[in-house]
Amino acid sequence: MNTADQYLKAIYLIQSGADGPASTGEIAERLSVSPASANEMIGKLEERGFAEHEKYKGVHLTDEGIGRARDALQTYCIIERFLANVLGVEEFQFEAREMESVIDETVAERIDTIIDRNPECPDCFDPETDACSCLDAGEIAD
Repeated sequence: MNTADQYLKAIYLIQSGADGPASTGEIAERLSVSPASANEMIGKLEERGFAEHEKYKGVHLTDEGIGRARDALQTYCIIERFLANVLGVEEFQFEAREMESVIDETVAERIDTIIDRNPECPDCFDPETDACSCLDAGEIAD
């Protein structure tokens, strides 16, 4: 099941790459959910003040939504780097997606001390590979 933070992260990455609003279809495809499910969560994000949705034009994040999305993306990068670089988990992307909704801020901060996160995080995330670009060379599976 996808959390609000996963949606915020997806919208952030889509709107950053497109330099404009994210369509419901793009969000649904990125998260492997139905457009109806994506639309429902977009409504919830809008109610919370994280996003603004204009019918037929798309969704864009508010400043608060962008901040929350960047925090979620940073946590995801921390988890990926820990799994790949420290634990040597081959399927680190799958595992990171499974773990991201259950890792709280305190645990992420403690893991962060182990991986020695780069200051550019979360801008280190590469949407093309769907992974943190600070992973050790050769860790990203195509």
